[in-house]
Amino acid sequence: MLRSLSGPDSSQVTPADGIKAGVFSSLSTEEMKAVAKKLRRNIVSMIGTAGSGHPGGSLSAVEIVTSLFFNVMRHKPGQPCWQDRDRFILSKGHAAPLLYATLAECGYFPQEELSTLRKLGSRLQGHTDCRLTPGVEVTAGALGQGLSIAIGVALAGRLDEKEYRVYALLGDGECNEGQVWEAAMSAAHFKVDNLVAIVDRNGLQLDGWSNEIMNMEPFVAKWKAFGWHIQEVNGHDITELLDAFEKSKSIKGKPSVIIAHTIKGKGVSFMENQVSFHGKAPNAEQVENALKELS
Repeated sequence: MLRSLSGPDSSQVTPADGIKAGVFSSLSTEEMKAVAKKLRRNIVSMIGTAGSGHPGGSLSAVEIVTSLFFNVMRHKPGQPCWQDRDRFILSKGHAAPLLYATLAECGYFPQEELSTLRKLGSRLQGHTDCRLTPGVEVTAGALGQGLSIAIGVALAGRLDEKEYRVYALLGDGECNEGQVWEAAMSAAHFKVDNLVAIVDRNGLQLDGWSNEIMNMEPFVAKWKAFGWHIQEVNGHDITELLDAFEKSKSIKGKPSVIIAHTIKGKGVSFMENQVSFHGKAPNAEQVENALKELS
């Protein structure tokens, strides 16, 4: 959990150590595991309350996003537009509940606001909207665009002589989109080495197993052929993720991609590897059972 002692909203930020007086520090692995469990509980609760949303792909990427926001990235909840912040681009925008739960835990807005997911007038729309929600970098919805945006943001940092890094989270089903590979080609061409793409490789998309809908194998070899530095990790192992993010900082002259092998619906037994929970909210009984598992 994070705290900022600077910025106009710092009085509302109550979580523990993280960012103090603008100086970034990080949580331990054990602390991040506890945060990940809390994020999963909030994801299930907010989608259940809304009666709609995408639990499967939100739950699968929890450790990825936890590692970034609570250890790897430099950011200030009290100053969402701090120019030197690292940027997180949620390309798989339907995983908005995960990002909202994370931002609330960091202190970008009150946690009570999570219960307004998908309600009229809420800042927490079904897909992210950077005009509404503090801490959201990109308005999402149409899949396949986030990597292109991330490249532009990374190149802007280079032109502005900034040292920030850009992290883009993609779904593996999203990689069906041709724009992803056009972006991959241009990132290598322009040697965008302040960019890290993370693929949430959970194997499922809206209506089935990804490789049955559009076989992308050899997936790793494709990224290599497009000129990227590649790492494969267990996407639920925080230590492996942290090591991969640290390694990516040493890669010069080419972009980095982390293929994170995950389980759709991770943490809730009846959601794991179930395509039906790609975009279906749990009912009240299922919410209760899920929260017991995550207690």
